[in-house]
Amino acid sequence: MPDTPARDEDLVRRYLSGDRAAFAALVERHERRVYNLALRMTGREEDARDATQDAFLTVLRKLSSFRGEAAFTTWLHRVTVNACYDLLRKRQRAPLLERGEDDLPALEPPPAPDHADASSLSMDVQQALLQVPEDFRAVMILHDVHDLRQEEVAAIVGVPVGTVKSRSFRAHRKLLAMLGHLRAPDQELVA
Repeated sequence: MPDTPARDEDLVRRYLSGDRAAFAALVERHERRVYNLALRMTGREEDARDATQDAFLTVLRKLSSFRGEAAFTTWLHRVTVNACYDLLRKRQRAPLLERGEDDLPALEPPPAPDHADASSLSMDVQQALLQVPEDFRAVMILHDVHDLRQEEVAAIVGVPVGTVKSRSFRAHRKLLAMLGHLRAPDQELVA
């Protein structure tokens, strides 16, 4: 019988006990998923790489605070979403003179394959997704792309399940409006 891979929680315990290879195993196991989430949140490869690196550095620094009350992946998604929010806020605060055409959302190559590619998201959809407000975009990506349950999404973004449902609905409407399938609502989206 082949060896079953160690659970994330076991790898965390091993790392905290001094096994540095255990953290490398966690990074290897989750790097693609973290990068894909960051790319869909930020819309740029460079930003996705930066957010991925920031997320794993935060995990490394705060791994001892992981209590195991939620799944490790739930905690990791929350850290990743927060890294993306931080990066997007920094990008917005950059003085206009420092921003160039490179700072505008550009069509990037698709992320590493995951099930979202099976649903054949076109570059138009990815570009439209960047127009969805960050809080709504995070909910949509976590629920629809990463197949997380609404309860998990609520834990990751730190809001009640009802707010997740509302943000998901509004994110879908905004995305459809951006794609021209639905008339854009007259009102701004509000969290």
